[in-house]
Amino acid sequence: MYIGCMPTKKRLEAADRDFFAKVSEAAFANPFGKDRTDLDLKIAGRQSADKNDLLDEVLHKVAERVRKLESGGLADIRVYEGNDRQLAEIIFLFDIYHRCLDDFDALILEQTKAGDSPCRVSFAEDVLSMLNNRGFGQERALKIFAIFYQIRRAYYFIDRGLVGKSPSMMTLRMHLWNSVFTHNMKWYDDFLYDRMEDFSTLLLGETGVGKGAAAAAIGRSGYVPFDLKKGCFTESFTRNFIAINLSQYPESLIESELFGHRKGSFTGAVDDHEGVFSRCSANGSIFLDEIGDVSVPVQIKLLQVLQERTFSPVGSHSKLRFNGRVIAATNRPIDELREEKKFRDDFFYRLCSDVISVPSLRQRIQEDRTELDDLLSYLIGRMIGNPQDQAAVMVMVGQALERDLGRDYHWPGNVRELDQAVRRILITQHYKGDSKPAGPDLREKLIRGIDTGTLSADAVIKSYCSLLYQKYSTYEEVARRTGLDRRTVKKHILSAASENG
Repeated sequence: MYIGCMPTKKRLEAADRDFFAKVSEAAFANPFGKDRTDLDLKIAGRQSADKNDLLDEVLHKVAERVRKLESGGLADIRVYEGNDRQLAEIIFLFDIYHRCLDDFDALILEQTKAGDSPCRVSFAEDVLSMLNNRGFGQERALKIFAIFYQIRRAYYFIDRGLVGKSPSMMTLRMHLWNSVFTHNMKWYDDFLYDRMEDFSTLLLGETGVGKGAAAAAIGRSGYVPFDLKKGCFTESFTRNFIAINLSQYPESLIESELFGHRKGSFTGAVDDHEGVFSRCSANGSIFLDEIGDVSVPVQIKLLQVLQERTFSPVGSHSKLRFNGRVIAATNRPIDELREEKKFRDDFFYRLCSDVISVPSLRQRIQEDRTELDDLLSYLIGRMIGNPQDQAAVMVMVGQALERDLGRDYHWPGNVRELDQAVRRILITQHYKGDSKPAGPDLREKLIRGIDTGTLSADAVIKSYCSLLYQKYSTYEEVARRTGLDRRTVKKHILSAASENG
């Protein structure tokens, strides 16, 4: 269409410009946030609507505007300039991306089954052609196609890999999305899409809350270029995420598992061995679980990798390059570890580009009683498989939990415990709960004390600080939320812990 000498640049009509601006704002909004829903409602001209119906309405209105531009020969970004061109770009990309959702979802499922060998992308030619017809050059179109796939993978794994609709889970999804794309997708597209390896993420939370699932959602959502000649993405997202639980290795073997070793470097090293840093691709992520359990010497070696981006296998002087991203997690209070000098401050500062707290099952159920039903449905569906049998099993498991545990069980093992509780009920029809003493329920104690008027002001502050610390895992966050000094917060929390035994 518009090749060679271009005609006079066109301007969008005022109504189109206003509509496109709203769509542009929605396109860059976090899809798990309330702002995105509010923007979709504005675009659709609705006060309320089902989420799926709302998106269908938005897409219909966008498609109508695009067809209108097509009929006037104006569906090409090259006929515009300045702000109008930017708005036209977004509306065309928004339209093309949503046309491809089913194809991307099918590719994700196919790639999951195929494993580490990249699948051929049968619809790539059609999408690239659509982008070219809208005025995007081939290089830009290839980058856009890769980001399309990344966006869909991120949404897919964050939405489906994490179960629950409680406020804390919705907040977690928002945080995970930002960890992949930052808080501003425009900046991400312009500057950071191929530089996210410099941004480490630290996940905090109790044992069994799902830190591994959160890490996998980030790790499987990295940017992967598209190889036009081969007709596939350069790597499979299944290969891009490598997880290692550091607590399962003795001190003498951790370095070998992380960095690899050369044959003969120590007794038992009968062959060369590749560590996780060697196996991680340039577009990949390493998940270091239980990072709070590693010794200071190992922390120093990991710090060197994060700072210098190089490492040496045990028994070798050669320097190897690490280009991936690091995600780490611990179930231990990070502030206590740092205070006790078990976790180096400089190591923490290299890991804390993003710090995300994963909520406990206890908190989630307190926020929304349906959270337990959602999790049971997911776990039973995974175990049973046949949807026709799930309803009856759901009723039986739910009744057993209600009968044996009551509604206020504290779930000290979180989602992992719930998973095993379902299995035990399927075998024995009963689950009596974790017999390990759980300590006092601070929330119930605080509410009861307030209701009866038996708590002093000092006890109220201690309990409230302790509750916030259980939720957010850092003294700094508790201090921010209470308006207290960090040292005062720590004093209250340690004092409450001492009093509660």
